[in-house]
Amino acid sequence: MLEEFKLERRVEREIMSFSGLMGLYADDLKGRVVEMNADCEFETASTIKSFILAELFRQVSRGKKSLADRLAYTEENSISGSGILKSLETGTELSVRNLATLMIIVSDNVATNMLIGYLGLDEINSGIEASGFHKTKLHRKIADSGGDDGGWPPLGTTTPREYGRLFTMIAREELISPEASREMLAIYRMQHYNGTLTDSLPPYYLDEDNFGEDRPLYIASKSGSMDNCRNDGGIVGTPFGSYVIAIFTKDFKDRQYHRAHESQVYGSRVSRLLFDQYLAREGHL
Repeated sequence: MLEEFKLERRVEREIMSFSGLMGLYADDLKGRVVEMNADCEFETASTIKSFILAELFRQVSRGKKSLADRLAYTEENSISGSGILKSLETGTELSVRNLATLMIIVSDNVATNMLIGYLGLDEINSGIEASGFHKTKLHRKIADSGGDDGGWPPLGTTTPREYGRLFTMIAREELISPEASREMLAIYRMQHYNGTLTDSLPPYYLDEDNFGEDRPLYIASKSGSMDNCRNDGGIVGTPFGSYVIAIFTKDFKDRQYHRAHESQVYGSRVSRLLFDQYLAREGHL
């Protein structure tokens, strides 16, 4: 009987009416992992940008690239979708560091294509493989269309476990180096799009006096959405420590983009369950 009330069962009950498939991976960084369909492969959408960021810092650490390099926005990398660079004039120059920041915090597609060209697609995938992410792959630069139905072609592939492990390594300062992990964490903490992780949290905890930069409560994350997937994941910081969460969805009925999409509704409820559990148990899932 008590089995029915364990966290994993409560998560399953929470999403019983969800029309699609949800994958979950959560790690309290103290030995407790919660998972559901964690090894199922999902289309990444913009979550692949997290692996691009990791490869950037890997090449910087080896002296092959520099965050201070400057790149010019050219027509070759023009792309619609998320971001702000598409609204600027071609020829605009930014540092690699600023492009990486835009790629993550506003999911800038132009910045992403510029960085893929800068790092090399094959080199990015080699770095992903070398880091132990064997089910994760970047398929191509971002394109406006190209699928048989005129939709966006898949950008990448990963699993909730591998996406969660990426953030686990950052949280433990094991990705590339302690300094690189801290720099990446600082970028993720500026994230603008984290509704799946935050929409169901109590408003009190999202108040600017309690949540955000230089506060013990924060979310450092990267989300991604395409026609057949809505994904999010990152690190949730609390006064009791931090935990990692990755929520991926696919095969749902609603293909429209809106804040009340069932993936975001059910995903945020699952995020709230984990948040409440972590606080109630003072740092444990």
